[in-house]
Amino acid sequence: MLIWIFFCTFAVLMNTILLITPPLTQLNCAYPATAQLCGFLRKQGIHAEQQDLSIELIHHILQTDSIKQIFSQAEELHLQGHKLSKAVRIAVSNRSFFEQWVEPVRRFLQGKDLSLQNRFADRTFWPNANRLPSEDDLDWDYGIAGTYNRAQFFCTYFLEEIARVIQETVSPHFEMVRYAEKLCMRLPDAAPLYEALGEAPNRIDQWMLQLLEKRINELPNLTHIGFSVPFPGNLYAALRCAQFIKANYPHIRILMGGGYVNTELRQIADTQLFSYIDDLLFDDGELPILRLLTDGQPVRTIRLNEEKQLMRLGWESAVNKQLAKQDNIPFREIGTPCLDGLHVDWYLDTADAANPMQRLWSNGRWNKLMMAHGCYWAKCTFCDTTLDYIGRFDAAPASEIADRMDGLFAQSQESGFHFTDEAMPPAIVRQLSEELLARKRTYSWWGNIRFESFYSSEICYLMHQAGCIAVSGGIEVASDRVLKRINKGVSIDSLKQTLRHFRDNHIMVHAYLMYGFPTETEAELMESLNTVRLLFKDGLIQSAFWHRYAMTCHSESGQHPERFDCEWTTRETAPFANNEIGFISKTAPDWNRYSRGLKVATENYMRGAGLDIPVKQWFR
Repeated sequence: MLIWIFFCTFAVLMNTILLITPPLTQLNCAYPATAQLCGFLRKQGIHAEQQDLSIELIHHILQTDSIKQIFSQAEELHLQGHKLSKAVRIAVSNRSFFEQWVEPVRRFLQGKDLSLQNRFADRTFWPNANRLPSEDDLDWDYGIAGTYNRAQFFCTYFLEEIARVIQETVSPHFEMVRYAEKLCMRLPDAAPLYEALGEAPNRIDQWMLQLLEKRINELPNLTHIGFSVPFPGNLYAALRCAQFIKANYPHIRILMGGGYVNTELRQIADTQLFSYIDDLLFDDGELPILRLLTDGQPVRTIRLNEEKQLMRLGWESAVNKQLAKQDNIPFREIGTPCLDGLHVDWYLDTADAANPMQRLWSNGRWNKLMMAHGCYWAKCTFCDTTLDYIGRFDAAPASEIADRMDGLFAQSQESGFHFTDEAMPPAIVRQLSEELLARKRTYSWWGNIRFESFYSSEICYLMHQAGCIAVSGGIEVASDRVLKRINKGVSIDSLKQTLRHFRDNHIMVHAYLMYGFPTETEAELMESLNTVRLLFKDGLIQSAFWHRYAMTCHSESGQHPERFDCEWTTRETAPFANNEIGFISKTAPDWNRYSRGLKVATENYMRGAGLDIPVKQWFR
């Protein structure tokens, strides 16, 4: 036993790991994965560092010298006869404006030069004023006194114009909050991705790799690099970086995990991916990384053997909904996220929508935490309940969550918290509210919930007093019959009562809505939209968004389609990504014809308009 302890201690001392969030994610705060892993690993005595390559790349782009290079390339292409869109031609004709104002805009959105808001809020300040929304539309969204929000909106539009120029003239895959997402969104065969990686790095890639190289050279004892890939819009950049590391730092072992890996790559048969990386890690990263760095028994890991065949190591628990305790770090022991190494003052507050909940997502330096691991309900038939991050519920005392909040506040000096749980556990919500009040904290917080009857007027009052400003949750389908098929565990009547308690205690509510669930009828969709109309009219919700139902291989509806009167269109397992399943339902109407009407109706409801229009008129 003493020999093993010595060996692990020696291995820890020998290994340094750099955890990277590759471009691109949201602009206003760091994605939480690397901070959580970095905090845990340092607690174990491991030398862990982190880099948010996403915000570092954006910060580099939003500099005068970079804009000069981007617009020079655009002008050169234009002179060579390349066809550019009218919007890009207008932007290029205003090149000097972009060069002069890109850094002031960046500083303003970083909260460093708020005196600029009056200039930026003036519609006539911008050279493309005729392309901007009218004053009436702006007043509808922000009001006549919304100077700061107007300025944010115009500055965000300015960034979008830069992104459009980059996309047409430098990198066709570029967007401000994602990179090559369309290339990687549905990728059963990775050939298009490998083809893109086979091309020479473009200017954006080159800047990204320069930032990566600089960070690597700052860590002379670096032995491992781990990429967290939460979304399709991070995959291309992660592999482009991995490609560079393999070519220039062959001694560094490359790991990859994260949300995209967990949902899309569990059934991977493609060995070519492992020419870029060494290990694919699944589910919570704490234990797989710890085992790898200490030469312990691998868990939830895929790699190649000497014969270049895939090996699944410690995999049995990764396909079992109830993972063994020894294959996970208890939630109460993961510790406080660490922000060291992140440029917390570089994040940008943007405003690309009037939706009040979307403003929370894109505004503010929210410290991201979880109240618990997994979903305490985990029964909804459309949800990926067989995956560990949902199916395995594990909680910590409210006092521990409050300690983590205090620890993050001490690091960031930001008092806002976004709880990223699938659904914050009601009992812990109450206990945490009481704990924050007892500590006399002045924090603001919000997160996702289930609209349980537990949320009485008393509980909602307690939450509000403790700093809860908003909640989001799935109403899904406002039809009791479909709610039973979904196994949501709530009724329309109980939902309305819960929403009244939030309204009366001044907590903003965002509703997730869904259409196209198997067996749903057109009449039930109209019923749902009418219920949503009434919820807005009565002030019970302030924000909402409709999603089209997608069948996934990790959900009950995807694994047992016959229970929902539908069938798969294919049963073949793809070599690369497997998540969403094609299916047909004999009773389904043409759901495509409803998407625009649902969006337009809901956007009007959020602004207090169209509340007396019969719901069917939105689809004419």
